[in-house]
Order: sequence, then structure tokens, then C-alpha cells
Amino acid sequence: MEYFNEEHNLFRQSLREFLKREVSPNIEVWEKDGRIPKSIWKKMGDMGFLGLSFPEKYGGSDLDFFFEVIFNEELGRLNSGGFVVTQQVVQYMSAPYIYKYGSDKLKDKYLPGIISGDLISCIGITEPDAGSDTKNIQTRAELKGNEYVINGSKTFITNGLYGDFIILVVKTDPKAGSKGVSLICVDLDQNGITKNKINKLGWHSSDTAELSFDNVRVPKENLVGEEGKGFYYLMNGLQLERLCFLPSNVATMEYALSESLNYMSQRNAFGRTIDKFEVLRHRVSQLSSELEALKAFSYYCCDLFDKGIYDVKSCSMGKLIVTELHEKISTQCLQFFGGNGYTEDYPMARMFRDSRIGTIGGGTSEIMREIIAKVIIDDVTYEKAKSNVNSESTNLSNQVNISSLEKIDNHHLALATKTIIIAENAINMTIQHINQTDNNGERKSSSQVIRHQIAQMASEIECYKQFIHSINNKFETTGNLEKEISMAKLTSMQLMDKIVSECFDMYENYDSLDQHPLEKIFQSSKMIQISNSKRNLHNNISKLIIEK
Repeated sequence: MEYFNEEHNLFRQSLREFLKREVSPNIEVWEKDGRIPKSIWKKMGDMGFLGLSFPEKYGGSDLDFFFEVIFNEELGRLNSGGFVVTQQVVQYMSAPYIYKYGSDKLKDKYLPGIISGDLISCIGITEPDAGSDTKNIQTRAELKGNEYVINGSKTFITNGLYGDFIILVVKTDPKAGSKGVSLICVDLDQNGITKNKINKLGWHSSDTAELSFDNVRVPKENLVGEEGKGFYYLMNGLQLERLCFLPSNVATMEYALSESLNYMSQRNAFGRTIDKFEVLRHRVSQLSSELEALKAFSYYCCDLFDKGIYDVKSCSMGKLIVTELHEKISTQCLQFFGGNGYTEDYPMARMFRDSRIGTIGGGTSEIMREIIAKVIIDDVTYEKAKSNVNSESTNLSNQVNISSLEKIDNHHLALATKTIIIAENAINMTIQHINQTDNNGERKSSSQVIRHQIAQMASEIECYKQFIHSINNKFETTGNLEKEISMAKLTSMQLMDKIVSECFDMYENYDSLDQHPLEKIFQSSKMIQISNSKRNLHNNISKLIIEK
């Protein structure tokens, strides 16, 4: 499927030229200063690069979501996580709550400044003692007359030091659990707010703060939406927050591999450039293949969002895989640079630092696996919160299935398709097995370790399934797809081998293989592996990438 048209491409070109001219030369200075001047956001606002999908009445452009995808991709190419996250927090993690649930007065007050670049916002969820447990936050907002009086503290607040206002998550009814959580918009120049800068491992150009609120008085009209609905709003809003990680991180990883290949083609060792060494070529092949698959899955997830389809599972899967792979690629690419990679004179040091937050921020990898496990093991569904914005939406919980793969008859993709079908059959049978009650009335699906394994495997299956679909769709318009097909064959075989092995471990002991429920699946997977050489695939992929 083609996601970008000529208008998208012109926008990308304009944004890329602007970033190359106005941002790239200043990244190092902003990293050292630990601050990005607001003037750059004002310039971007003047150019129409902010508020892309917000309505024109507030200064936005009312464009489709793939303009936002381009925005995140081009920022990601800059290799500065701090620069990227500053506007991600504004455009996707805080301002949308005002737009979707806020009153007209709040929208008129804050949205035009957000879109023009005059205002910087942030979201205040995390607390020192609550972490990811939003239901147990302690920051209190007590209604007294026409004002809320706020007391408490927040930590790890991006844009908290130099930002203009915060969407603050508070308890308005401490006895009501998640139904006592509300969102309140608070200007950060209010009396009673104390800010302390947090010195971070990465994201140096962005400011991160710990905020304390001591009897801070806020007008009642600053309540976002309804009192007690904050947790409900957050659970919906977090999907967009997680989704924006996908295109920006994919672009950063593409940059990392491009820089690595350029370095490897010039770095000599033992009489030849290091891109001639087989073990390094295979590593490039592996990382590039995983990234290509993830990019296809990223576009699939963004397309769901663009169509108004609410899919918690896919967003969580995407966030899990992209941040885990980002960490892996930043580590491996630094290794390509050897000792130089450990210095600030080369780009991998900053990427290595910046990537580490990905599996923590916006919901840890462990939280993502919990959410995914609830959907695919427990059949939990998540409802989309109703907003005061007129838009069509569809709730979706697309379970792992093989029907869509079985329809693919492209003989070039036969091997990849067959291996993913085997992997899906294995995991589906295993999910049924672990959900069965044993003689003690217990289920293996209650094991957190097993649940997380299933969640990880199901996420990877969904990713590679979309990769195969994307290649199949490209055959209609594209001729030579030898590299992508080889990548699909390699990664699908590896995934099949991994999933069949891990699923075997989730069953009880058997005296012989022919008694095992997965025996036929095991035999099929082994026949595929001995009939196809992964080494040859690696050689072909690396040749196509390195020698073009």
C-alpha cells in the first residue's frame, strides 16, 4: 500500500531542508546547553510545520496523520532524541487532551500558541512513588469555591523546566481509585510551583524536571473534560504517545545504519575495509532486515490510526518492538565504530545514550507486554474514550490469525508465508493450552513469565505478517524486490524457529516427540530450516545492501 502522495513528498522536502538549515548546525550546542531555544519552535510554527492535524480555526493545517509521520521521521533523522521528544510531548502527549476534551475557552487559550510555536506544553503523570501506576498517584486537587488547590509532586517531566503549561494528572477524589483521577491545565509560572532540573543519561538537549506543587491555585475552568474521567482519557491518549515513537525511532535507526555503512566502507583493518568481513556483513543484514520489517509494521499501525481505528494491541506491539530494536541497533552500530563509537566525535555515542529511555518512557516494555497479554490471552477489549471532537472511530481488537496470510499466493513469498503460518499455529495452540485449567484449578496463563513470552512472540508475528503483506502489495507497482524478499525469508524462518522452541517449553514433559501436541509443527519447522540456508540469505542481503 502506498501511504505517501506528491503533497506528502513536497512537505517532506520542505521540512528536511528547513531542519538541515536551521536545526542540524545547532544540535551540538543545544546538547551542551541542555536547552532548545523557543525561537526555533516559533520558526517552525511560522513555516506551518506544527499542528499539522489540528483544525485550521486554531492555526493548524487539518492534514492527515501521514504528515505527522513525516514530521516524526524527519526529526528522527537528526539523531537528537531530546529535540524530537520536545515537540512530541507538545503535539501528541499534552495538547491533544485540550483539543479532544477541553472546553472552547481552554482551546482558544492554548491551542493557537501551541501551533504557532509560542507555547511549550508538557504532561504530568509520573510521581516519585507511583511510577507507571497511574491509578495510585498522590497529587491532590481539592475544589474550594471556584478554584482547585493543588498539592503534590511530579517527576521526569519533559519540558517541565522551560515549558509554559502542564496537563496535570491529579486525584480529585482520593477514595474513588481510577475514577477519582482528573486532568487540570496549570500554567507553570504560578506561585507555589518549584522546579528542579534532572540530569539525564541521554536526551541532553531537552529539559526534564521534578515539579512540586504547594497550594497552587488554579481556576475551576482549567479542568480538562469531566472530573473523574482523567484515567479514562489517559488510557486513550497514551496510544498516540506510543504511536509517535514508531516513525521517529525507525528513522533514527535508518540513520544509524547509514552512518555505520559509510564508516565501515572507509575504515581499514587487516588490509581491507571492515565492510568486507563476513561477520559484520551478516550483522548488517540482520539489523537491516529487522528494521525493514518494523518499518512496514510502523506504517500499518499509523494507517490504522489515520483511519480512526482504535487498536490498543497494535500500538502497544509497535511501541514494544521499536524501542527494543532501537536499543539493539544503537548498541550494535556503536560496535561497528569500535573505539571511535565511544567518543563524542562520532554520532553513535549520543544515539546510544538517547535510545536507552525508549523501553522505559511512555510505558515500559514490561507494561506493553502486560497490555498485549491481556488482549491475546484474556480477550480483554479496550474502549475508545468519547471526545467533544466530531470524528468517526472504530474499536478494533484484531486477534492473531492466519487467514490473511493463507490468501497470499505470491510464489516469491511462499517460504516466508509458510513459516509465519507455522509460527501462528504454534502460538495459537499454545494459548489454548495455557488457558486450560489443570487438576489444581490453575492455568499456566496466570504465569507472568509465560504471559510476557506470549506477548513478545505475538508482537513479532504481527510485525512480520505486515512485512510480508507490504511486500506482496508492492509487487503491483514495483519490479525488483529481491532484497526485501530475502529479508522476509530470513527473519520469518528465524522467528518460526524461536516461537516453536519457546512454545515447546510451555507444555508439560513428554516421553517422546510423537506424543507432543506440537510434533507436526516441529517437524515442519525443522524441514524448512534444513532445506534453506540462512547463511546464503545473509550473504545475499548484505551484498545487496553494502555493494548495492
